[in-house]
Amino acid sequence: MKKNIAIIMGGYSSEYQISLKSGNVVYNTLDKEKFNAYRIHIFKDKWVYVDEDDSEYPIDKNDFSFTKNNKKITFDCVFNAIHGSPGEDGFMQGYFKLLNIKHTSCGMYQAAVTFNKRDCLSILKPYGILTAESYFLNAGDTINEDEIIAKVGLPCFVKANKAGSSFGITKVHKQEDLQHAIEVAFKEDDEIIIESFLDGTEVSVGVITYKGETKVLPITEIVSENDFFDYEAKYLGKSQEITPARITKEQEEIVTKTAKKVYEVLKMKGFSRSEFIFKNNQPHLLEVNTVPGLTNESILPQQAAATGISLQELFTNAIEEALL
Repeated sequence: MKKNIAIIMGGYSSEYQISLKSGNVVYNTLDKEKFNAYRIHIFKDKWVYVDEDDSEYPIDKNDFSFTKNNKKITFDCVFNAIHGSPGEDGFMQGYFKLLNIKHTSCGMYQAAVTFNKRDCLSILKPYGILTAESYFLNAGDTINEDEIIAKVGLPCFVKANKAGSSFGITKVHKQEDLQHAIEVAFKEDDEIIIESFLDGTEVSVGVITYKGETKVLPITEIVSENDFFDYEAKYLGKSQEITPARITKEQEEIVTKTAKKVYEVLKMKGFSRSEFIFKNNQPHLLEVNTVPGLTNESILPQQAAATGISLQELFTNAIEEALL
C-alpha cells in the first residue's frame, strides 16, 4: 500500500521562495508508484495543502491532516523541504514529535543547535573541530568596534546568527563599514556572529544517512565570482561549484573525516551539508545546514549524482530511513 507523504515547503523566513523550489522538485521527483505525494505550504498566515489545480485546503494543526471532498487525509511521513524557520530550527521537528509523525530531517535538538551557528560551533570546538575566531552580539548590546576588530581582525564577516542562504551577511574590509554590516545582520536576527576572514579553499561536504549508514558524499569546491559565497553566488549563477573539489588527497581525507565526525557527534539524521574553509591545510567549520537545497542544481544533489545516487533514489532513501 502506498504511503502518504507530506512535502512541507515555504516557511517563515527570507528563504521561503528557495524552499518552494526545493519542495516542488521533491514533489515532481518522488516515485509515484511508491508514494502519494502532497504539497503542503507552511506560512505564518496559513498552513494549506495545495492540489494540482493550486486549490488550497487548510491543514488541521491538531493532527496535521486536511479534508478534501469529505475525505480526511493523514500522513505516514513528512518530507521536510523548509529552509530556515520553522523547518530548520527545530519547531516543526518538535511539532511532529508530539504528533508521533515520522519526518525526513534531524531531531528537534539537532535542528535547533545547528541553526544557531554560535551554539553549534561552541559545542563542536571541544571535539577538536576548528573554527574561525568569532565575536558575538545580541540586539541591544553595546557595540565596541575597536574590541571587535582586535578580536577578529579585518576583513571579517558579519552574519545573522540564525539565518541561511547568505541573508544578513556582509564582508567588512574597513572599520567604518562595520556598523552598517551589523545593522544589516540585525534585520535578519536578534543575534549576530562576527568571524575572522579565512583565506583558503572553501568546500561543501554533504553527509547523509544512506541505507542505514553514515555516508559522506563527494566534496564540492566553491569558487565565487563575488567577494564571497553570497546570495548571488549561490542562486544567481555567480559561482562555480566543482565536484569533486580540486583539493589534495590529504585535504580530502581530513575534511571527509571531520564532516563525518560533526554528523556523528551531533547525532544527526537525514541530510546535512557542512561548509569548511581550509587554512594551513586544516578544514575550519563555518556552519552546518540540515535542510540543504534540493533542486537539481543544488550542491547536495550534485554530490549524490557524482556518487551514482539519482535524485529519486536520494529522496526515496530519505523517506525509507525516516519510516524505520
